Amino acid sequence: MIIVDGCKSEKVISNFANLEEVLLNVMQEEKMEDRVVTDVLVNDEHFSEIYPHQAEDLSSSDIKSIEIRTVPASQMALDISGEMHKVAQLMLSGSRNVARLFREASDGDALELLQDLLDVTRDFLNMVSDLRTRYLNGANAEFAEKTQNLSDLISEMSDVLANEDWVLMADLLEYELAPQCEDWAVVSDHLHKELMERFAQ
Repeated sequence: MIIVDGCKSEKVISNFANLEEVLLNVMQEEKMEDRVVTDVLVNDEHFSEIYPHQAEDLSSSDIKSIEIRTVPASQMALDISGEMHKVAQLMLSGSRNVARLFREASDGDALELLQDLLDVTRDFLNMVSDLRTRYLNGANAEFAEKTQNLSDLISEMSDVLANEDWVLMADLLEYELAPQCEDWAVVSDHLHKELMERFAQ
């Protein structure tokens, strides 16, 4: 049995080789255009891929039921943009915390947190840029400048990391990244507001 957004599908699990084929087939339906999968339940248990194409390894012979839950892509965009402010605040507190650790010569702890911070910052930047490109006709001049400034700073921090200059890294985190994170919290709020207005039309 296949259930999609609460409705039983006429599709039969045994007609497919594996879970991935089922998912691809369902999402190719016209009614699924501009929708995003949020949950997949296989045999009443949540399924999420630990590695790419893991769904391909789950044979249809082992599946009794599949439930697929989706939301409109616009709703997903709104939900994500609504969380971006919190992410910017986490980046802000993270940058100050890592700077403090470097100044206290706790290099091991600082480096571990720094890598996480850089990963989150890159993901944040990619997500914000993707939302603007997809739903708001790309970047305006101010947004493009802020994006470039943050990208340049991440590149500079990567160079400093390679040179193991922890004093300079602490300065960059505290006096460069932290203020930019404060700016990005404001940018995130504006983005969320713009998307709300866009989808209300």
